[in-house]
Amino acid sequence: MQPVLANYFPVLVFLVIAGVIAAAMVGGSMLAARQLPYAEKVSSYECGFEAFDDARRQFDVRFYLVAILFIIFDLEVAFLFPWAVTLGRIGLFGFFSMLGFLGVLTVGFIYEWCKGALEWE
Repeated sequence: MQPVLANYFPVLVFLVIAGVIAAAMVGGSMLAARQLPYAEKVSSYECGFEAFDDARRQFDVRFYLVAILFIIFDLEVAFLFPWAVTLGRIGLFGFFSMLGFLGVLTVGFIYEWCKGALEWE
């Protein structure tokens, strides 16, 4: 009879291979690339404001808007993949249901476009 832990040997092999590949990627980039960061490269750019500033200052709501819009359209793609895989089995009802879903998202996209939510001034 084979021990239970022997069944996990392929997982251990996978983790070791993944660790070796990750270490090779990081080590290779440190050897091949120039490691001289400059002030603009290490500055805050994703959040739009300085990271070490007063926490009580007013925060622009457009950052939240962009994040919510990203989540909405990311979920749309997450729903499209299983739909595309099962389209042959769900038939016309599934097809028109997804068209309705995409239609609602399109109307929402047009609304936010008209309201200027996508403008960044």
